[in-house]
Amino acid sequence: MEKIWLNEYPEGVPAEIAPLPHQSITEMFLQAAGEYQDKPMVANMGKTLSYNQVEKLSGDLAAYFSEELKLQKGDRLAIMMPNCLQYVVALYAALRAGLIVANINPLYTKRELEHQLNDSGAVAVIVLANMAKTVDVALPDCRNVKHVMVTQLGDLFDFPKSKLINFLLKYVIKPYPRYNLPQAIAFNDMLEIGATLPHRDIPVETNDVAFLQYTGGTTGVAKGAMLTHANMLANIEQATAWVGDILEQGKEIVITALPLYHIFSLMANCLLFTKKGALNVLITNPRDIPSFVKILKKYRFSVITGVNTLFNALLHDPNFAKLDFSALRLTMGGGMAVQHAVAQSWKKVTGKPLIEAYGLTETSPAAMINPFTNKEYTGSIGLPLSSTEIKIVDEQGSELDLSEVGELCIRGPQVMKGYWQMPDETAHAIREDGWLYTGDMAKIDARGYVFLVDRKKDMVNVSGFNVYPNEIEDVVMEHPDVKEAAVIGVPDSDTGEAIKLFVVREHQGLNEATLRDYCKTKLTGYKRPKYIAFRNELPKNAVGKILRRDLREH
Repeated sequence: MEKIWLNEYPEGVPAEIAPLPHQSITEMFLQAAGEYQDKPMVANMGKTLSYNQVEKLSGDLAAYFSEELKLQKGDRLAIMMPNCLQYVVALYAALRAGLIVANINPLYTKRELEHQLNDSGAVAVIVLANMAKTVDVALPDCRNVKHVMVTQLGDLFDFPKSKLINFLLKYVIKPYPRYNLPQAIAFNDMLEIGATLPHRDIPVETNDVAFLQYTGGTTGVAKGAMLTHANMLANIEQATAWVGDILEQGKEIVITALPLYHIFSLMANCLLFTKKGALNVLITNPRDIPSFVKILKKYRFSVITGVNTLFNALLHDPNFAKLDFSALRLTMGGGMAVQHAVAQSWKKVTGKPLIEAYGLTETSPAAMINPFTNKEYTGSIGLPLSSTEIKIVDEQGSELDLSEVGELCIRGPQVMKGYWQMPDETAHAIREDGWLYTGDMAKIDARGYVFLVDRKKDMVNVSGFNVYPNEIEDVVMEHPDVKEAAVIGVPDSDTGEAIKLFVVREHQGLNEATLRDYCKTKLTGYKRPKYIAFRNELPKNAVGKILRRDLREH
């Protein structure tokens, strides 16, 4: 379709990004390290590493990978860690050694871990000690893993704090399961040996795979999206062009609560803000909201990213509203739909808008974003980024007109190379003309803004009418006594499918009759929940996204 969205671009944002300025992510990182040197790069639990320090540590670790372990270009290294200093060091070390990073959720079960280690063909895994028991029990059934590396959370802290943190976490605060990995290599031992070894950064081509990002695990067998250096670098350039001069080089403080192993946080927080010379404040356990708020109090943060449930949880902490938001310039929500009620509350408390973006693992991830100049929540996922094309198609693949709902398709330099060792899945997702079929239902308005309706697979058919859970959840969340809401479709003998609403109450006085009366005033008949269930909490993945599949199973 005609790129009508270009007319809505903020001043200075180009229609197309320029040729990539770097050959690889390593090259981008080394340029940033040379430019920002002694500026703080990453902080966690009171410890801060400068750009110089991360460059030195990642170089030493890369030397160990190449010279001691003899890992070869293209080998897969699995990183299984929450947000911590070692994650950043290991990430850049792997890329400098020419390896492919296979990010793994550290909360995975034995079954899930086995699948990803075997599917990726990972020859090495580096894991936080707290989660090493899972590696221990999975390892006998993992065909390719030759090297296991273990780190403790305090390893990169100064003595004696390093010893104290490791002791408290192992024996006092939250003792983790004992594991039996006699072959495991300690993180600090690797750094010590690596510092004595010769090191050279392994050159890679822009079309070489940098990351295997697994996706779809909640809906079936997880698939590894092959994201190349070019994919990621293009997305960084697209985001950089969109940001423009809103953010200052070397002066930003970004709060990273979403795990870095998730593609949103990996690109937006880690890689993009490395290029910007920012200080990245890593939150290891964002589920502990009171502790999270105490950390926020220590920094005059200018950027925070997250998902709707995270923002909602912060807003419900009484101390959050007491923070100083004077330096905050950008709040970006992605990973799931931002709800109107949450966006309104965020603006009321912080004085700043919550800007919604849209992306997929398969698009590295950013595909659309609202202008940062927006002052209010729009309900749109924004405009396509520079060098990005979109279209809406029907079930037959024919392009639909403006305002018609259909499947969202995306084409651009950030679209993945394909799914790892899954040619049929790749061909189904990416057609011969380069269009990625997202599985998301959306519409485009006359200005080129995209409005996400819902996941194609989550759509509910009530008596022949299409009902989108996001719409109902958004309406229910407007009720002052509702804290969280989720909607699924369930079989129904009368209507084929019916709406079932799950609610976490803000106030216990809320009852089913009151909620039904409320829905009656806001929703037409076929969209109203037939069943309502109250829960103490809703199932979520590690990023905080509500898992509708788990609700269906229970």
